[in-house]
Amino acid sequence: ELMTGYTMLRNGGVGNGGQPWVLRWSSRIRLTWLSFTLFIILVFFPLIAHYYLTTIDDADDAGKRIFGPRTGNELCEVKHVQDLCRIRESVSEELLQLEAKRQELNSEIAKLNLKIEACKKSIENAKQDLLQLKNVISQTEHSYKELMAQNQPKLSLPIRLLPDKDDATFPLPKSNRNCRLHNCFDYSRCPLTSGFPVYVYNSDDYPFGSSLDPLIKQAFEATVRTNVYVTENANIACVYIILVGEMQEPVMPKPTELEQQLHSLPYWRTDGHNHLIINLSRKSETQNFIYNISTGRAMIAQSTFYDVQYRPGFDIVVSPLVHAMSEPNFLEIPPQVPVKRKYLFSFQGEKIESLRSSLQEVRSFEEEIEGNAPADYDDRIITTLKAVQDSKLDFVLVEFTCKNQPKASLPTEWALCGERDDRLELLKLSTFALIITPGDTHLVISAGCAMRLFEALEVGAIPVVLGEQVQLPYNDVIRWNEAALIIPKPRITEVHFLLRSISDNDLLAMRRQGRFLWETYFSTSDNVFSTVLAIIRTRIQIPAAPIREETAVEIPHRSGKAAGTDPSMADNGDLDLGPVETEPPYASPRYLRNFTLTAMDIYRNWNSAPGPFHLFPYTPFDPVLPSEAKFLGSGTGFRPIGGGAGGSGKEFQAALGGNVPREQFTVVMLTYEREEVLMNSLERLNGLPYLNKVVVVWNSPKLPSEDLLWPDIGVPIMVVRTEKNSLNNRFLPWDEIETEAILSIDDDAHLRHDEIMFGFRVWREARDRIVGFPGRYHAWDIPHQSWLYNSNYSCELSMVLTGAAFFHKYYAYLYSYVMPQAIRDMVDEYINCEDIAMNFLVSHLTRKPPIKVTSRWTFRCPGCPQALSHDDSHFHERHKCINFFVKVYGYMPLLYTQFRVDSVLFKTRLPHDKTKCFKFI
Repeated sequence: ELMTGYTMLRNGGVGNGGQPWVLRWSSRIRLTWLSFTLFIILVFFPLIAHYYLTTIDDADDAGKRIFGPRTGNELCEVKHVQDLCRIRESVSEELLQLEAKRQELNSEIAKLNLKIEACKKSIENAKQDLLQLKNVISQTEHSYKELMAQNQPKLSLPIRLLPDKDDATFPLPKSNRNCRLHNCFDYSRCPLTSGFPVYVYNSDDYPFGSSLDPLIKQAFEATVRTNVYVTENANIACVYIILVGEMQEPVMPKPTELEQQLHSLPYWRTDGHNHLIINLSRKSETQNFIYNISTGRAMIAQSTFYDVQYRPGFDIVVSPLVHAMSEPNFLEIPPQVPVKRKYLFSFQGEKIESLRSSLQEVRSFEEEIEGNAPADYDDRIITTLKAVQDSKLDFVLVEFTCKNQPKASLPTEWALCGERDDRLELLKLSTFALIITPGDTHLVISAGCAMRLFEALEVGAIPVVLGEQVQLPYNDVIRWNEAALIIPKPRITEVHFLLRSISDNDLLAMRRQGRFLWETYFSTSDNVFSTVLAIIRTRIQIPAAPIREETAVEIPHRSGKAAGTDPSMADNGDLDLGPVETEPPYASPRYLRNFTLTAMDIYRNWNSAPGPFHLFPYTPFDPVLPSEAKFLGSGTGFRPIGGGAGGSGKEFQAALGGNVPREQFTVVMLTYEREEVLMNSLERLNGLPYLNKVVVVWNSPKLPSEDLLWPDIGVPIMVVRTEKNSLNNRFLPWDEIETEAILSIDDDAHLRHDEIMFGFRVWREARDRIVGFPGRYHAWDIPHQSWLYNSNYSCELSMVLTGAAFFHKYYAYLYSYVMPQAIRDMVDEYINCEDIAMNFLVSHLTRKPPIKVTSRWTFRCPGCPQALSHDDSHFHERHKCINFFVKVYGYMPLLYTQFRVDSVLFKTRLPHDKTKCFKFI
């Protein structure tokens, strides 16, 4: 720029813009000086001012300080500052007052919030109470409508009438041989509500008592002491029982002496009506010494009868009392499989005295049917059976001559050979056991034939009785054609063909039925005596006495802990099951049908070994089987559906129970010193529909903590104390269980509400089955030739664990009182296998597998302590249990199934425009 300026000055500063260049140069010089001046002012002037002020404040004279710090009083001396101080103090006081008021308001707000929560809870409780009252009113109205529709008012029991002691007005029959119940039995002594009291004479009080067999007398007395029907008050008795045999030969009284002693009984009343004379036989050679004795109107129960002596429907043919004072050893009884054994059939016997041989007389069948004396077919039987044996088409064993001295027998009767153990060993190898009836057709049954029948049933040889005229034990209440073959003697040539034509399935069914009859009515003295009483009671149509229930000894406990406070405890699930009834607890009906028993029930209850409800004389239950529901269903269960109704689940719920359209279940929970786990499980039951009651079986000798607060789940919780630590306590029929349905559940089981509801509804459709969640199965171990228990995932199952399963209370009675004691003893020994035992029992009775619901394979709650099932020894013990139970039952009763039940809408994707199960159209 200087060079440019110099050039321009040299040029005189004119020309080509010289004037503008001067102006631009002067303006730039001014801007530079202006910027420099502002910098000096902004930087140095504040520094100088700061220095000056600090110098003034450092003066010695305090009064000359202007900008230095001063005390509060000095400031307040200033007029404006004093006003500010007063304002500050006033504001501080107001702030303190406001803070106090704020804290007071906060405390009042907290109290009001508590009151609001309490009001909300009271409102919810009031709503629940109102809902329960509405349900009670609805249930009462429904019951009233049903009663009005049935027009059957509930009647009270009639007043019991007692007959006169003399019974002088009782009509006499024309002959004792014509005695039947209608003319030789006094029904007035046996009112319908009497309970069937039975008075038993003490045989030792009479001379003939010293002649009785000691074992039979001891077994009879032991049975009488434990029977529920026996009474010591003879004035109210319905039936009077006297034991007169088996008698010992050397000291047996004369017939006239025994007759006089019987007629002198204090309650004989001239003709002995309502009396039962029992003559039990422990040996095959027991004689029929009552044949020559006048017994009047007394009933006779023995193993030997002639046709002129036996009065059908009045007298009773009983089985021999072989196991007088001992229980049968189930481990010595051979298994029921394989079906076919070494010998097709076998027979051993010797005939001491016979009638005229039909072969020797060469008489024709035409002559026999013309009314002449019947021919003795025994020679023809011998010839035919020997021909079958010689043909060697099948292995058979027939011997018509005893190797040793035969047992004593009646004339024309086939005597037994050898000792009992030897005969049993032969029968164990025989598929069929031939029983040839006496050649004298007037002898309808003998002790020898009854002994052969007893031994055949005991070891599983199917009896083949040759002689259709025979009267087998308890023949008027047992269908013997389901367990034995009764063939007329003229068909002896067709016996071999008939036996070969029977299928394996039919053979196994007959063998299983025979085993059931032997165990139930033949095996012990208790069974024989109970069967005799049950026959008389059934004949006169008196219902059975209710079987005893276990008295629940309650453990006191405190309740009040509000359930459902933990959100994780409420697990209702998401299954669509339709409407749910929320009704207060109510018990199942009390089986009034027992007082309307008819003849059609006799065979169904006495002979149905495959069915679950066969022990009618020993149970108070009269449940409605699914097949009967269509005949006995109430109007609410089978009303027509129309007008668009249906599909919502409500109609299914109303028709589900047949006679019981409303039903609930009882939870039975077994526990042992796991209080926290137990409380959590109980809380999860809060609000569960259909729940009637919870029975907690406290299996520990140590009582629960006194300060333990039990949850309030809306239904009663009964804590039951047990006598000992036993897993069998799970299935005791506690008297506190008032429903037919039982949900057996472990204390650590975790099931959703919808799963339990669905399982209960499935059980109501299959009341004779076990319905549960975790499935297991049994398998055959080929290398070791034994059964194994398996819990792996599989496509089939044969058991359902009772740690989470529904079953009928009827099975609790059978498990505790009817199932062989050896099984319960093994459960106590291993502290294991009670669920396997229950599955064996139900499958044995029903011949059906259990039902598994939902896809669950385990049910343990997360975070619970480790269960015993995780121990390796647990599975080894269960292997042993299965093999032991098979020995007791004689076969494997468990059945496989690939059937599983799920909800109708399980895993179904529903469109938005469709209605779900719980919605109504």
